[in-house]
Amino acid sequence: MSRRKADELIREGRIELNGKIVSEQGTRAVWGRDSIKVDGKEVPEPSERIYLALNKPIGYVCTARDPESRPIVYDLLKGVKQRIYSIGRLDFDTIGLLLFTNDGDLAHRLTHPEYRVPKTYKVTVKGSISDQAIASLRKGVLLDDGFSGAVKVTLINRSGSRSIIRISLTRGRNRIVRRMMEAVEYPVIQLIRTGFASVELGTLKVGTYRFFEPEEVVRLKKMPGVG
Repeated sequence: MSRRKADELIREGRIELNGKIVSEQGTRAVWGRDSIKVDGKEVPEPSERIYLALNKPIGYVCTARDPESRPIVYDLLKGVKQRIYSIGRLDFDTIGLLLFTNDGDLAHRLTHPEYRVPKTYKVTVKGSISDQAIASLRKGVLLDDGFSGAVKVTLINRSGSRSIIRISLTRGRNRIVRRMMEAVEYPVIQLIRTGFASVELGTLKVGTYRFFEPEEVVRLKKMPGVG
């Protein structure tokens, strides 16, 4: 259940905590220890928390079903029996790190704009990118839906035909990296997400996934504003 839905149920007086109707949003409870009822029915104890990282290939969509019958990322999670959801999305033509969990509270904190969680991309663009373009990206550029905001940019390689940069940003607007590169007139050839919060793509092969190590979960939850 999403936080928005829970707040709605509280406003409607449909949630009980340890026998009392909850009237205040933000009331804390420990799922599995406290008695929580919705419309008089006990909410079952939570299932085991699952956290995993996938290296998403190009051509996959981040939905449970696709009306165009394109491949979906959940097809790649063979062997995962729990019901899990992606934390945010990656575009059809973007590859790289995509996180999944059944921990709704953590997913909310990692994706809500308020928490400004960083995401890092390796961007290959057409042409030899100029210092001026890099400076413009760092300051932020004007897009059709407003100012992009400042981002961190590192030049990895620059040649006559193509350049590679690393961009780290905390905003999650639709196709923002591609649109920023178009704004400085260096179209994207390839876009790979290499980092999300404290999680790194590393050597994970395209199309495969791995479960988080326990210390990764701890580190993720300790990030400012997340835990």
